[in-house]
Amino acid sequence: MAALFTKFCSQALTIFLLLLPALFSQSYAGVIVVYWGQNGGEGSLTDTCNTGKYQIVNIGFLSKFGNGQRPEINLAGHCNPASNGCQGVGADIKNCQSKGIKVLLSIGGGAGNYGLSSEADANSVADYLWNNFLGGQSNSRPLGNAVLDGIDFDIEKGGPYYATLARSLSDYSKRGKKVYLSAAPQCPFPDQYLNGALSTGLFDYVWVQFYNNPQCEFTTSNPNAFKNSWNKWTSSINAGQFFVGLPASGQAAGSGFVNPNDLKNQVLPFVKGSPKYGGVMLYDKFNDDRSGYSSQIRGSV
Repeated sequence: MAALFTKFCSQALTIFLLLLPALFSQSYAGVIVVYWGQNGGEGSLTDTCNTGKYQIVNIGFLSKFGNGQRPEINLAGHCNPASNGCQGVGADIKNCQSKGIKVLLSIGGGAGNYGLSSEADANSVADYLWNNFLGGQSNSRPLGNAVLDGIDFDIEKGGPYYATLARSLSDYSKRGKKVYLSAAPQCPFPDQYLNGALSTGLFDYVWVQFYNNPQCEFTTSNPNAFKNSWNKWTSSINAGQFFVGLPASGQAAGSGFVNPNDLKNQVLPFVKGSPKYGGVMLYDKFNDDRSGYSSQIRGSV
């Protein structure tokens, strides 16, 4: 009987030791998110997903919408939607999704002609997004019949009605497939354009842009500026997960690039203390290709 008990304990200990690394890795696991679409030299969306580096890809950007305009997507050097030239991206989206990678459409961006003039305008844009990129139907879907996983709000201009847009898009989740909502606010809190939308509590992912904003970026000389900003965001906004948004190279932004070793040794150990930690967002795939940033950090995210 004693021998049997000893054998049982030995087997239980072996199983525990085998599971231990998995338990720890799950508790600290984050993912890398990347923006794709603004440089023809970054390869296709299929190439991006086939790297195995990214778990969420934001297609950027739907840079014209609202104010009664017909919305337009701009994929820079990749294809011309005006001539239906981006239909092939739909197959790329399906390839990514088959690998478990979420693909979102990012609306807005740093340039473009967009904004919302009223609640009716916001609801109209939501209807357009649903019918042309999500689970609805239209004869003019710019990316073909692929159904994207959600909408990313990279809003840097344009009116107080983005909360209405978020609510309308969220309501479509009731029709079947969930519509994920994400946002890329600037790190100074609250965000000038997105605070109303983020205050709805409807967002699954928030990748805060800790770049082009020196007052809240990470620097080794003043790490508390970043830490205080991160704590403010994660304690003030009700969202599913928060991500550290960074430029993928020193050329991708005016300021805010973080050396990979500093990220691994100082930034990530700190942000992983938050139960809402989701990972790292990089802008963008083109710059990541040239710097190799994601390859250098992926084992630590």
